[in-house]
Amino acid sequence: MFSQTVEYALRAVVHLASESPNACTTGGIARVTRVPQAYLAKVLQNLVQAGVLRSQRGLGGGISLVKSPEELTLLDVVNAVDPIRRIKTCPINPSTNGSRLCALHRRLDSAMAMVERAFSRTTMRDLLDEPAAGRHLCESPVAVMSPE
Repeated sequence: MFSQTVEYALRAVVHLASESPNACTTGGIARVTRVPQAYLAKVLQNLVQAGVLRSQRGLGGGISLVKSPEELTLLDVVNAVDPIRRIKTCPINPSTNGSRLCALHRRLDSAMAMVERAFSRTTMRDLLDEPAAGRHLCESPVAVMSPE
C-alpha cells in the first residue's frame, strides 16, 4: 500500500524524533534505519524541501525535525513524500458515474480515508512512547557468526 520511499521516510523521521532536538548525519540515520545511504539522502532532501526536516551544514550540523515529535504526524511525513491518493471519480467509467463512486471504489476510498485519519492523529511522540521493549525501530538482534 505504501511505497518504499514512504517506508524509508518514516524510518528516518522516527529515528530523528528519538534523537530530537539533536541533529543526525545522513550516514548515522542510514546505519540505524538500514536504508541505503544514497537513497536515504534523496528521501531526506525531499523531506527538507517539504518543510518536515531541516538541514544544516558544517560543524554541529546535520538533519533534524522542524516540528517537535509531539506536533509531527505520520500524515505529515507521508504527504511530504508520497501523498495518499483519494479516489474522487470512478476510474472504471468516469463519464457515466461522474463524481459518484461505484461500490468497489467507494470502499477503497473509505479505507484510504481511515488510514488518513489514523495517520493524522498519530504523532512521532505517540510512536516513541508506545511500549516496544525500549526500541524505537524494528531492531532485531544481529546474529553473530561463531568462527568454525
